[in-house]
Amino acid sequence: MEEKLFIRNVLALLKRRYRGGMRTSLRHRGAWQMLVATILSAQSQDAQVNKVTPSLFRRYGSVGDYASLEPEELYAYIKSIGLYKSKARSIVGAARGIREHFGSRVPRTIKELVSLPGVGRKTANVVLSDAFGINEGIAIDTHCITVSGRLGIARTRNPEAIERKLMSITKKKEWGNISHLFIALGRDTCRAHKKRCRSCILKNICPSSDI
Repeated sequence: MEEKLFIRNVLALLKRRYRGGMRTSLRHRGAWQMLVATILSAQSQDAQVNKVTPSLFRRYGSVGDYASLEPEELYAYIKSIGLYKSKARSIVGAARGIREHFGSRVPRTIKELVSLPGVGRKTANVVLSDAFGINEGIAIDTHCITVSGRLGIARTRNPEAIERKLMSITKKKEWGNISHLFIALGRDTCRAHKKRCRSCILKNICPSSDI
């Protein structure tokens, strides 16, 4: 009960500070574009992804468009993104998988999504939450790992272990918010290499606070 009360207070404070950031910063229209943008965002900044997706999405619209391509045909659009060759393979592979197994519709479960090339649990959670409003799990990225550790919620760097712990102490309706709020805090003050406790909204309750 003590952990549940603590995380409830954490989320209340984070919502007060970052309510405007409780959504993905990746620009998209529809679930397929969300999936493409999320694949591109792995180990890349969302801002950089948002620079390349407008021209990409204008040129290729539907799942079928991508499924008919060879990965090399995407290079010109996404070459400024890190790991662009492997990401192009993942996007085309995911499109072909969706066309073949899901009637060209992006699936709505983690189990189905992770069956697609290049789609891990984190990507699946992002797409489900932001494209469909479905909370089946919690997307854990590097910011979430850092924040969870400093808050003493889960002292591990294993994303699935952190996800399980957070799911056990929070309400399901909050699962989509947790990722966005922890990412907002991580970008703002709780940075991996240098925390800025004096300006942190959690400075008075965080066990790792320097204040």
